[in-house]
Amino acid sequence: MEEKMLTLDRFEEASEIVKKVTLETKLIYSDYLSAQTGNRVFLKPENMQFTGAYKVRGAYYKMSTLTEEERAKGLITASAGNHAQGVAYAAKCYGAKATIVMPTTTPLIKVNRTKGYGAEVVLYGDVYDEACAKAYELAEEHGYTFIHPFDDLAVATGQGTIAMEIIKELPLVDYILVPIGGGGLATGVSTLAKLLNPKIKVIGVEPAGANCMQESLKNGKVTTLPGVNTIADGTAVKTPGGKLFPYIQENLDDIITVEDKDLVVAFLDMVENHKMVVENSGLLTVAALRQLNVTGKRVVSILSGGNMDVITMSSVVQQGLIFRDRIFTVSVLLPDKPGELQRVAGVIAGVNGNVIKLEHNQFVSINRNAAVELRITLEAFGTEHKAQIMEALEKEGYMPKQVRTNI
Repeated sequence: MEEKMLTLDRFEEASEIVKKVTLETKLIYSDYLSAQTGNRVFLKPENMQFTGAYKVRGAYYKMSTLTEEERAKGLITASAGNHAQGVAYAAKCYGAKATIVMPTTTPLIKVNRTKGYGAEVVLYGDVYDEACAKAYELAEEHGYTFIHPFDDLAVATGQGTIAMEIIKELPLVDYILVPIGGGGLATGVSTLAKLLNPKIKVIGVEPAGANCMQESLKNGKVTTLPGVNTIADGTAVKTPGGKLFPYIQENLDDIITVEDKDLVVAFLDMVENHKMVVENSGLLTVAALRQLNVTGKRVVSILSGGNMDVITMSSVVQQGLIFRDRIFTVSVLLPDKPGELQRVAGVIAGVNGNVIKLEHNQFVSINRNAAVELRITLEAFGTEHKAQIMEALEKEGYMPKQVRTNI
C-alpha cells in the first residue's frame, strides 16, 4: 500500500481526512519579522494545533489507511513528545488502544498529556532510540501495529497537508521553511509543494547540533550522527528516515542549520511580538529567516509545535534576556564607607538602569577601606542602553567589569 503514497491524489485525500481532527491554523503575517528580514514573512502556527503540534495530521491519516483488523490489534509507537500525543489522540478518535513508549527523561507534562488521551505510557531508556527499540520489541511480543514517528510514507503524506493549506491561502508563496528532525514533515511538505508548483523553494532547517539530514545529503546516503546536542528536543534525531530520504534528495532545495542561542532569542521574539509560545524545534524556521539571502519574497515559516514545559520556558526567557543585553551583571569595587551604595544607585538611576539584584562582598580584599565588591544585576533596553550604563559608571571612576549573570 505504501508505495502509492505521496501522490497528488493521496495528498488530496489526506487533506480532507485530517480536517476532522485539525483546527484551522491560518497564516499570520509578521510585521516584525518582515521588517527584520526585508521579506514578506508569514507564520503557519501549528503550535496552535490540537495537541499543540502538527503531528496529529500524520498519525490520524496513517490510522485511516489501516484495516479494522490492524487497528483492533492495538497501536504502538515511540516518542518523546508530539508524535506521542498525536497517536494517542488519533487512536482515541478511532476507539483503538494505543501504547506509547517514551524515554524516562520525558517531561512529566508530556507524559500526563499522552495518558490524558487514553494511551498507556511505558517509560523506557534514556533517549528516543532506546525507547524505539523497546516499542518494536513490544509490537513483536503483543502483535501491535507499529506507527513510526516519521519514517512512514503515509505519516509523511498526512504531514504534507500543511503545504496544501499554505498554498491555498498564499498561492504566490516563494519560500517555505520547514523544520527537520527525522524528515517526515519536510518530505510531505516539499513533495506536495513541488507537485503543485515546482517554482516554490522548500528549505529544511535543522539544529546545528543535530544536522543528520544535512550530513546525509552531503554523503548521498542516510547517515547516522555519533551524537546529538541541542535544546530543540523535537528535532534531536541521529538518523533520518530511510524511506523518506529519496524524496528529500529530490524535493528539498537547501538546508539551513541554526545554533541553540539563536533559538533562545527567537523564543523571545515570538512571545513579545506575537504573544505565542513556540517550542524550540518550531522556532528553527524563525531563526533561519536571517540566513535567507533573498529580499522581497513571500516566505512562510512553519511553526511545528508549542509544547514546551514551563521550567524550560523560564530558562529560555532568562537566557534570551541575557543574550539580548536586556539583563546583565557588573562588578564594581567601592570604598567601604557609608553612602557609597547610594552614590552608585544614583549613577545607574541617572541613565534609567533598573537594578534587579545586589550582592555585596566585604571580603574581596584584605584592606576593606580600599575596596568591597558590589555585584549589580541590571535590566536594560538592549545593547546600546547597556553601553550607556557602563559608560556612566566609568565616568564616575568605578571601573565596572561585566561578570556572568546568574538569575
